[in-house]
Amino acid sequence: MLERRRRRPYIPPMPKAYNEIAGRSVERLAALSDGLFAIAMTLLIIELHAPAAEAIHGEADLWRALGRLAPQLVMYLMGFLTLGIFWVGQQTQLNLFERTDRDLTWIHIGFLAAVALMPFSTALVAEFITYRVALFVYWLNLLFLGLALYGSWTYAARAGLLKDVVAEDMSEATRRRIVIFQLLYAAGFLLSFVSTYLSIAFIFLLQLDSAIAPRLGRLWRI
Repeated sequence: MLERRRRRPYIPPMPKAYNEIAGRSVERLAALSDGLFAIAMTLLIIELHAPAAEAIHGEADLWRALGRLAPQLVMYLMGFLTLGIFWVGQQTQLNLFERTDRDLTWIHIGFLAAVALMPFSTALVAEFITYRVALFVYWLNLLFLGLALYGSWTYAARAGLLKDVVAEDMSEATRRRIVIFQLLYAAGFLLSFVSTYLSIAFIFLLQLDSAIAPRLGRLWRI
């Protein structure tokens, strides 16, 4: 008589913890980011208002009114450049993530919180262009954006969330680029102790170089 095989008791699989399944879609994170960036970029233009018609009585009046809009226009361009630069930076990271997890997703949600603050910080500088406090708030906004992207990349590299094509030297270059530009932004803010106009001009030219003629990037290999 054959011995009956002992049946192993059924052991149900252990349920996964919430943290193991939450926030794992890179595509959904990218979609949220695109939407919020689009809203923030649109809000920048709200601070620009056409001159009141009742105050304009001739060509000269209109030119003077447009001249008074110069701070708002400059800060609109700076804000748009800033958001464009950081959108490119974030999308570059998202494209190189093999996957994400809950912690990495929340790092990027924190990054988006700083993105949503950009219309306020640029409007503050436009309204108080000669005040260092206003530039300090704007610089803090830039700092939070940079710290979030640096933290995102560092965490993803350590957690093994990057694609295999990402070599160590590429990872190091990404972090170096963020650090160098943040140091330059800090130097730009420090120039406000000499002149807020000089500070704004330095940051604007730095952003313009980053966006359309990245010569500093080639110089510093970033």
